[in-house]
Amino acid sequence: MDNAAPNPSAAAAAAAAAGNGVQASGAGPEDASKQNLAQVTTSIQKTLGLLHQLNLTVSSFNSASQLPLLQRLNALVAELDTMQKLAEGCNIQVPMEVVNLIDDGKNPDEFTRDVFNSCIAKNQITKGKTDAFKSLRKHLLEELEQAFPEDVEHYREIRATSAAVSEKAVVLIWRQSGWLSPRAVCLMVMSK
Repeated sequence: MDNAAPNPSAAAAAAAAAGNGVQASGAGPEDASKQNLAQVTTSIQKTLGLLHQLNLTVSSFNSASQLPLLQRLNALVAELDTMQKLAEGCNIQVPMEVVNLIDDGKNPDEFTRDVFNSCIAKNQITKGKTDAFKSLRKHLLEELEQAFPEDVEHYREIRATSAAVSEKAVVLIWRQSGWLSPRAVCLMVMSK
């Protein structure tokens, strides 16, 4: 038999390998958020187990089961407190529509499907408007080119220069803000 305490780093590595959400030190904020969520999920599962045990104790209650009942109640209160403290570290926003669907006994996936379908419909409307404006612009340029060829040519030169300057400015802003690596910026500029 091994009476030595388990190695904490080995235990953390084994727990991470088992997928229970324990992360190695130095993890990023996204990993910490996932770890928090995993801990809350585990706490919810413990709470459900405690509620089941409490239900069994209450359903077969007699005077001899008073002490186990009190112990299970105390364990439930402690686990609910732990869950509440862990939940404070999780920033999960659930739309009220989803909560209402669940309260009505409906599948919350219906909300996701409806939102997705609504986005597709709005996207198609917006694409139609964009296409209509592109068609109008093209038609207007054709008409203007017939009436004022020199002015349209000057306009196209201004647009080309303006677009090139705008693109370089955007790339510069992205590079300075750290959105793009210098290599990605070079590849973008070289592709032009």
